[in-house]
Amino acid sequence: MDLRNRFAENLIRCRHAAKLSQEELATRASLNRTQISLLENSQRTPRIDTVVKVAGALGVDPSELLRGMRWEPSVTKPGNFDFGG
Repeated sequence: MDLRNRFAENLIRCRHAAKLSQEELATRASLNRTQISLLENSQRTPRIDTVVKVAGALGVDPSELLRGMRWEPSVTKPGNFDFGG
């Protein structure tokens, strides 16, 4: 699991819950449908403005799109992402 995969899972879950097609979501978020497809297929890491636009278009808090992602800092070694749930 990585950031792109988790974001993609969250995006697909939220889009399906909102009963929107990729095209409808893209229009509402002022994005191109191809951008939504790339995000859902884990081929693109979203910028922060994209996260906010997509969340607004879905009617969810941006944290829903980031659910299950957490940074684990470390003092003695590099930190890493945790995708626990």
